[in-house]
Amino acid sequence: MSNCSGKKAKPLPISVGALSDFYSRVYALCRHIPEGRVTSYGAIAKFLGAARSSRMVGYAMNNSFNEQGVPAHRVVNRLGMLSGKHHFPGSTLMQDLLENEGVPILNDRVQNFDQYFWNPADHLDPKDF
Repeated sequence: MSNCSGKKAKPLPISVGALSDFYSRVYALCRHIPEGRVTSYGAIAKFLGAARSSRMVGYAMNNSFNEQGVPAHRVVNRLGMLSGKHHFPGSTLMQDLLENEGVPILNDRVQNFDQYFWNPADHLDPKDF
């Protein structure tokens, strides 16, 4: 099997069942992000014991639209950038949703990021996930 670059693709080191379980844990955590606050892909990954899996959290967010009540718009990158905005319908929906919750955005970035950042480790118990 090869990928689009012509190189042989490496098999995924994770089973589909484990991936589904990881996504479910990500969604469960995201449902706790309060309105008017944001967290990062990395903070979620670290909280779930997979500190180097920020990208996997991003993949979960990309697939969250079939999940009930997952506020994917509240997950941004470590700098507060709306890096997932292209996965929302329309060009400004992610920004609009955050601004409607009182989170200021300028140039696709959360302003005063530290003020709006919600760290799951400060509010949740990892044993619940």
